[in-house]
Amino acid sequence: MRRRGFLAGLAVVPALGASGARAADAEMARQFAEALTAHDIEAFADLFADDYVNHQVSAAAAPPANLSPKAATVAFFAARLAAMPDLAVSIQTTVAADDRVAASFVYQGRHEGRYYGVEPTGKRLVFTSCDIFRIRDGRIAEHWGMGDIAGIVAQLKG
Repeated sequence: MRRRGFLAGLAVVPALGASGARAADAEMARQFAEALTAHDIEAFADLFADDYVNHQVSAAAAPPANLSPKAATVAFFAARLAAMPDLAVSIQTTVAADDRVAASFVYQGRHEGRYYGVEPTGKRLVFTSCDIFRIRDGRIAEHWGMGDIAGIVAQLKG
């Protein structure tokens, strides 16, 4: 797996020359994972700026039209937590530069609630996402990302 080795190697780059701001920005990925693992939706919501912009587009998880991007993101993850009451989120690697941090996250949990329209299966799900956050004033101001929704659905229905 050359890609994993390459990504793991990139993770040390910020540590070698990271400014205090980059280290603080990289900390945001850890806080993101910890808030979700703790199922602390209030702490999770507090990670995002009120004027947060989500650039991720997903046909499988279109945001509700009547919610702000921040509220839609919080609702999306609250539904994920409800569907997987034992959800745990870990980080494979992070890279930070300027005001951005990128992270590869691994999500694991048992499917105990309705998720992507599928009734509970009791299956253990494992899936990933790669996300880039722009940090402003200690909060996530913008997000770009790619989640393995096809992998989730395949596990739910397979």
